[in-house]
Amino acid sequence: MFHIVLVNPEIPPNTGNISRTCAATNTKLHLVKPLGFSIDDAHLKRAGLDYWPFVQLEVHESLEDFLGKYGHQPLYLSTTKGSHLYTEVEYEDGAMFLFGRETAGLPMDLIDAHRDRTIRIPMSEDTRLRSFNLSNAANIVLFEALRQHGFPGLC
Repeated sequence: MFHIVLVNPEIPPNTGNISRTCAATNTKLHLVKPLGFSIDDAHLKRAGLDYWPFVQLEVHESLEDFLGKYGHQPLYLSTTKGSHLYTEVEYEDGAMFLFGRETAGLPMDLIDAHRDRTIRIPMSEDTRLRSFNLSNAANIVLFEALRQHGFPGLC
């Protein structure tokens, strides 16, 4: 099983779309507070449609709480500042993919502490492009990991 970890997500439909992907791929979703919305938000629920009963969800009070519980797991930090292309890494079973908030990404101190575990999706150097949409980026990275493992449990 893989894990998607959203650190301080801000836009409900992005999280809703990611929750739908997680439900459809048997991937656990972790939300790290503070969140920019309520988990009861109508936009979040609408984006997730009727998948919510199938989402394996864990909410963490802070990044420190999350790292205290899961810091020993294989963590991969998705960032435009990543050292490795997401396709260059062989992902372990149980890998956790961390994505930062839409407006700022992951905290720099976290990136610096795990520099060797940072991944990025290649994109244009055009400075007007900051990054891919959060839900698209999560799908791209997750499906590479699933592909590497032969899409376990999926048909």
